[in-house]
Amino acid sequence: MRIAPLLRSAILALAAVALPALAATPQAWELSSYDDFLKGTPSGLSIGRNGRLALAPKPAEVFASSQGAIYAMARAADGTLYLATGHAGKLFRIAPGGQGEVIFTAPEPEIFALALDAQGRVYAATSPNGKIYRIENGRASEYFKPWTRYIWSLAAAPDGTLYAGTGDQGRIYRITGPGQGEIYFDTEQLHVTALALDAKGRLLAGTEPNGILYRVEAKDRAFALYDSELPEIRAILPNADGSVYVAALGGSLVRSLSAPGAGGGAPPATPQATTPTVTVTVTEEGVQRGQPPAPKPPPMPQPDAQSAMAAASPIVEYPGVEKAALYRIAADNTAETLWSSKEENLYDVAQQGTRLFLATDHNARIYELARDRKTRLIAETREGEAVRLLADGQSLLVATSPAARLLRYAEAAAEGEFESPIHDATTVARWGRLSWRAEPCANCRIALRVRTGNSPRPDKTWSEWSAPLTSAEGSAIPTPNARYVQWKATLNGSAGKSPVLDSVRLAYLPQNTAPTLTALTVSALSSAVAVPAAKPTAAAQPAYSITVTESGEEGASSSSGTPTQPVTRSTVEQIQIAWSGEDSDADKLAYKIEFRAEGQSSWTFLKGNLTETTHLVDAEAFADGRYQFRVTATDAASNSVATARETDLESAPILIDRTPPVVTLSAPRRAGANNQTLDIAVEARDAASPLTRCEYSINAGPWRTIDADDGVIDSPEEKFQLRLTNLPAGEHLVVVRAYDSGNNAGLARTLIR
Repeated sequence: MRIAPLLRSAILALAAVALPALAATPQAWELSSYDDFLKGTPSGLSIGRNGRLALAPKPAEVFASSQGAIYAMARAADGTLYLATGHAGKLFRIAPGGQGEVIFTAPEPEIFALALDAQGRVYAATSPNGKIYRIENGRASEYFKPWTRYIWSLAAAPDGTLYAGTGDQGRIYRITGPGQGEIYFDTEQLHVTALALDAKGRLLAGTEPNGILYRVEAKDRAFALYDSELPEIRAILPNADGSVYVAALGGSLVRSLSAPGAGGGAPPATPQATTPTVTVTVTEEGVQRGQPPAPKPPPMPQPDAQSAMAAASPIVEYPGVEKAALYRIAADNTAETLWSSKEENLYDVAQQGTRLFLATDHNARIYELARDRKTRLIAETREGEAVRLLADGQSLLVATSPAARLLRYAEAAAEGEFESPIHDATTVARWGRLSWRAEPCANCRIALRVRTGNSPRPDKTWSEWSAPLTSAEGSAIPTPNARYVQWKATLNGSAGKSPVLDSVRLAYLPQNTAPTLTALTVSALSSAVAVPAAKPTAAAQPAYSITVTESGEEGASSSSGTPTQPVTRSTVEQIQIAWSGEDSDADKLAYKIEFRAEGQSSWTFLKGNLTETTHLVDAEAFADGRYQFRVTATDAASNSVATARETDLESAPILIDRTPPVVTLSAPRRAGANNQTLDIAVEARDAASPLTRCEYSINAGPWRTIDADDGVIDSPEEKFQLRLTNLPAGEHLVVVRAYDSGNNAGLARTLIR
């Protein structure tokens, strides 16, 4: 048997859309953990590590600089604030009342570092072609020029000594007066990114690109206090007990320092190529936004060959590793990691009593790290980055970028809101009840609103926010059925107390989605059967045999004498029907198979209630002809009668042709000169399909093709002329065979003497 279709097999493939596996049964969307709530948007609310929402300090704008960035912040003893900005090199002074003014505009575009000495004089470090200016009594003067391209950090000692951390050569300068300075320590790194004085007055220095924290104890003498796995020490915060908090950057940020064309100073003696730098590339025109400062090569001294090689190194990214970490270095030099992140960069750290505050680049988030090391998100300004922090009494000052604003967080807000992330029900859903768990307080209030829509992001096609739902036990959602949903919680406090929202749960029933049939294949399979023994019994019958006579007709079998051993067909053929079924709701599927013959109007049931995706049918069940097969999938086992869905897929027309052609031969007729040519007329007929080829063999020799009389073998009936010449004397057995479209062969023979 052969299946064609038309020739041998038909495969229908349909595209499938991958959807989350959610059964069309009641579902629940619940937010209850810290990570759950971080996906939403808090405003005036904090998110505790235990996954609780509560009122948080409310931001108040102190000052808007209208500049491109705020790089440094310092506070005088009288409460006056100083802000160093870019890209116009302006230094702002902000009075305690909030009035701000520009007190110095540097010739250079960037002011990266600030320091105040014991007399209240302000030192501003500019870049590129770094210089240090001193601002005193409203007048600015050039204080020191270290002949380096960048100055990243400053620190003023109680004795009036000023320390400067420089870039592209990684040197620390000790400055004792106007124009009086020396190289205090050469770190052999590219950049000194942070400076501070510890409780004993010793200088601490953070570097890049190896992320080493040094304690510089004297000229040309330092101790490597900590070697971070991250490339840049961003901030240093010493404590009175001798411990030090250190913020480090790195991970998957682009190493812009070594990008071709960006230049690069002399590399460290043993550079760590496995960790990228975390910096902002500075040009003469300004700073490329999005990263902390990153240097370019200085005009002096000229870079050596090793520097040129570093400048030619490619940009490298390191996904899946930490981008930032906060370390605590104890007085005995032991170190521990208090906080780390693979998603956020840590730009600054501030301390207020026993509380630590962290500033990151993700929506300008501010975290509080309590003594128990539990993190609490207390603010998310959504202004890009929170770049600098300063604890000011009971409040916290935050500098943001690129808005370049200064915000103050003090008393807890009386009201706060939280917008949940958008939830996708994967299909139109029928909404159930919205309920929540909370810790109330006297005269406090929690209310939730809901909106729904069918676009992935809320737009004008979404419903309006519903009226407030105030029952924590659950309320029906008064919004249209849709695919997407979002809720918003409003918390109102009282008398300085805050309600606490623990979790929110929304029940819904997704619309049942019909199953999907993605492929249907109908093909022929053959399985081996035993060949009869040499001396079969009378009951043994061949599975398949071919008997030919001189004329091609079937001959009568003998009823006596020695029986002829037939040549058996060694396979039993079956029809395999295979398909692929999917259900986006993860429902249990059952399948039904039907067929219909050519000319038949209705489908005939073949097999039902199948859970497998293949089925075998004995080929003997089908006569020769064209058929179609249909598979129907239903999810009735997982749904009610009213909501169950089904889908079907039909095959292309399949030709089943199991009967070989009938071949007849005429008696040989002599022709040609001296009657040396023999002509045999051949006729071949097939009942089911067109013929495809005809060939002959002499004395079991090789097969040779015979052309049709009309030139093309393309119909169920064809005529051929077989002409044999120059046959040697004797008997010759001539066999002719013809094939149909199902690749079945019909044969006939004749004996020539």
